[in-house]
Amino acid sequence: MIDYAGSVSSFFKRLVAAVDGVDPDLLECDATGDMVTITATKSGTKVIVNTQRAVDQIWVAGKSAGVHFSRADDGRWMDDKGKGLELGAWVAECVRDASGVTITL
Repeated sequence: MIDYAGSVSSFFKRLVAAVDGVDPDLLECDATGDMVTITATKSGTKVIVNTQRAVDQIWVAGKSAGVHFSRADDGRWMDDKGKGLELGAWVAECVRDASGVTITL
């Protein structure tokens, strides 16, 4: 069985650490229990990552889209529409699109 809460917590910690390593004049990060909001400081554009515990998913709003991710059998978070999007790569792409900053997850 997949440890949903532990997996989400681990991903959120990596995400916050990645953004905290960036100059705050470029990116800001606000984390609450179930949501991380990343703001491109210059444009104000946001990338929002939040949990949907009822369906064991993580939802990402960025690049004018909302994408839902579920845990695959191999432990990766993959989009639920079968497009082959992996959570960390998609969040990094959304952040880069919003700010021009590359983060590594």
